[in-house]
Amino acid sequence: MVLFGLLLLPILLLLLYFIVRPRPINIPIKNRHVFITGGSMGIGLAIAKQAASEGARISLLARSVDLLQKAKESICQAYEVEVSIFSADVRDYDAVERAINEAGSIDVLVVNHGVYYLEEFETQGLDVMKTMIDVNLMGSFNVIKAALPLMKDRKDKGPASIALMSSMAGQVGTYGFAAYSATKFGLRGLAEALQQEVLENNIHLSLIFPPVTETPGFEQARKTMPEITKIISSTSTEMKAEEVGKITIQGIKSGSFIIPCKLDGRALAIATAGLSPQRCFIMASLEVIFVGLFRFVALFLQWNWYGIIKKKKGNSRKNQ
Repeated sequence: MVLFGLLLLPILLLLLYFIVRPRPINIPIKNRHVFITGGSMGIGLAIAKQAASEGARISLLARSVDLLQKAKESICQAYEVEVSIFSADVRDYDAVERAINEAGSIDVLVVNHGVYYLEEFETQGLDVMKTMIDVNLMGSFNVIKAALPLMKDRKDKGPASIALMSSMAGQVGTYGFAAYSATKFGLRGLAEALQQEVLENNIHLSLIFPPVTETPGFEQARKTMPEITKIISSTSTEMKAEEVGKITIQGIKSGSFIIPCKLDGRALAIATAGLSPQRCFIMASLEVIFVGLFRFVALFLQWNWYGIIKKKKGNSRKNQ
């Protein structure tokens, strides 16, 4: 059986190359308009600075005018590029539409905004859950729906991009992330379906899956994070926003649908590839070859997490 599998593998890879034929693409950043939501701080600001370093025209959208102004100044001090700022709440479609229409035609749209509150599902308030759904999911709908007509009608018919900031919590559910993960898993369904609708317009979707990242938002979320969540999260090292920003722009430029941010993120991307688009033959081959192995590793990882949960829950009952 193993021998048969080894003989079949080269045939499958040849079929993948000659029939499916993943097609690479290059999405330029220089002299193009990059519009970033949640761009006043954290990962959004890091993405903006990376794009500015490559000569892009930058537009930032966020709620706080003061933070937007500080972000603009920090970019302009470092790079000689045009930076525009727009204050709007992504939950308000009319406000978002006005900002985007004022900004003008968009070549690269980075839907980066998001909020997260980490707590057990049973104790987390429905109002908190609704806030995450309204900002993370409905807010993304609002931004894309407002920007899409302009992106389709852009004068520059070169390849364009819509990049959605998900999370590793959008690839695998983890204790304490129930409501947040639901919003991030939703972004994947949105991206996979929307890619099919806009492909003829030379618009390419990307999903970024960063791990825990050192941002003001994470520091706020840490305050309500369950102890079990802290233990599980500690198995993955944190990244800096600047690292995620650089990886994001690199992934957008290569037209990657899935943009993992670390080695374990790449393994997780392969294990959860499913029916997602793939434009790189090498990555497509790795997915075909290693999906079974990484599924095996994932089962051990889940077993470890369940062991942590069982132990902590058991200790809590003994202390009561």
